[in-house]
Amino acid sequence: MTTFVLVHGAWHGAWCWRRVARLLTARGHEVFAPTLTGVCESSHRIHPDIDLDTHIADVANLIKWGELENVVLVGHSYGGLVISGVAEKAEKAISSLVMLDAFYPENGQSLIDMAAPVTRDAVQAAADKGVTSIPPRPAALFHVNEKDAAWVDRQCTPQPIKTMMQKLALTGARERIAKRSYIRASSYPNEPFDAAKAKAQKNGWRVYDVPCGHDVMIDKPERLAEILLEVA
Repeated sequence: MTTFVLVHGAWHGAWCWRRVARLLTARGHEVFAPTLTGVCESSHRIHPDIDLDTHIADVANLIKWGELENVVLVGHSYGGLVISGVAEKAEKAISSLVMLDAFYPENGQSLIDMAAPVTRDAVQAAADKGVTSIPPRPAALFHVNEKDAAWVDRQCTPQPIKTMMQKLALTGARERIAKRSYIRASSYPNEPFDAAKAKAQKNGWRVYDVPCGHDVMIDKPERLAEILLEVA
């Protein structure tokens, strides 16, 4: 039995992993898909002080207090920052780390430091106006398949803005994890994720391409489950 911890991206929640979780549990594995503080079923807890450290603590505490070991830790999109921070706190509990079409931060970077200029400028402008959360982007923008796009739009909720602006402190724990993999959604054009994939490949990570939109767990759950079992 393998233990999987699946970390969603911005605006999403545990719901987005439902299909993949069912496939993995059907194979006898243990799956945790926490919803990060302030979004989806935790949206009633949203407040201006929620930041990246809050979300790192959500996952690190799940691993610590759940006494989880040999974890396959997966982070989608914004979740790449979260799992990079979790590696700093729970390195010994992680056996395999997977970035799923995710941001690949260096020490001192925030999400907006890596995002496309249009996203960076929009988030900064919102912060300058005192806005404390960012409304979800349309599913169509992320090339979610047409059948599921309306469902994804209904499920997404605003993202606390500080999670996108806080800079991450890293000391190299992520790169010390023995198994590291990057999965790129090849049908979703995105320069930051292309750069992340190239950097992962250069740093010796296993690299996969899946021909679908950004929400791989929704568009291609069977293929994603296959890859996660392989990298485990």
